[in-house]
Amino acid sequence: MRWSPRFRRTLQDRELVTVALGHPLVDDYLGFVAARARPNTLLAVAFDLKVFFSIIENDPDQVTRADVFAFLKAQRSSNEEGKIVRLEDGETGLSARTIARRLSSVSGLFAYLLARGDTALKVNPVPHGLASRRPGRRRGVPLIRTPLTLPRVLAPSEVDLLMSALRTHRDRAMVESMLLGGLRRCEVLGLRLGDVNAGERRLFITHGKGGRQRIVPVSARFFTTLGRYLGEERPQTSASDQIFVVLKGPRRGRPLSSDGLDEILDSARRRAGLAHGSCHELRHTCFTRLREAGMALEAIQAQAGHASIESTRIYLHLANDWLEHEYLRAAEAIEAEAVATAEAVSS
Repeated sequence: MRWSPRFRRTLQDRELVTVALGHPLVDDYLGFVAARARPNTLLAVAFDLKVFFSIIENDPDQVTRADVFAFLKAQRSSNEEGKIVRLEDGETGLSARTIARRLSSVSGLFAYLLARGDTALKVNPVPHGLASRRPGRRRGVPLIRTPLTLPRVLAPSEVDLLMSALRTHRDRAMVESMLLGGLRRCEVLGLRLGDVNAGERRLFITHGKGGRQRIVPVSARFFTTLGRYLGEERPQTSASDQIFVVLKGPRRGRPLSSDGLDEILDSARRRAGLAHGSCHELRHTCFTRLREAGMALEAIQAQAGHASIESTRIYLHLANDWLEHEYLRAAEAIEAEAVATAEAVSS
């Protein structure tokens, strides 16, 4: 059977509830994802599956590995017929990270269908990798090689410009929660009044990535700004227990949306004359500065809410003085050993 996916989503109080593409197997999987993932993740998975089945057009339980490789070929050549060249690796087509994410979404669907055991599928058509020529190598060559690129961070002068361009205590508190506490955008917007422990200067993150909860310390500067926002700006008539709400207009007192936060940050960047400074870059800036100040990598992992410390190791490379310090320490040891050897030979 051939089918063309049609994207449909259901909202309740402006919040995403369900997403469907029009096939019972795919929609069952999206319902499974909706029960265990954040709305943005659900939207991303649904879009990835829509792209896949728009190209393949096969029934899910009829997809083969040949279809997967055909999809890969189409994704690599889909950038206006190769007219656009990526700066990061000089190749055409979509970025490796985008293709890898779409493959992961597709693989997740087939893993779900295999676990159900009520379809004609016998094996996941998305291979983990190609066979390796190196003997004894457990993992094969990955289908998609993603380049290691370091995220951008803001310099202290850029942080000062951005903070000066923010117009309300609310906006400054949101930015400081990312700059000083390393919160993700969804974690900032998900903060509720009961999550704040001002006495101990801690925040309870109830909806972290992957559903993981954590308690994080944040600088006193953030709590000072937050107190000014709550005391002077936040509408007293707001029925929401979410901390950050809309201050003006017909939605006054309603929870601030992710688009609203992005618009606030975009406007502040324009006023400050900054070319970059996204929510995630603010988070990266926080952990880079903490690492430069000597904070242990394991502590940064806990602060960031990373499931694996491998995700945290990138801040070793972002911290400007880490590599230099490690090199000088090792070079001094080598030099001392060489001097000692020379003195022993001469004597």
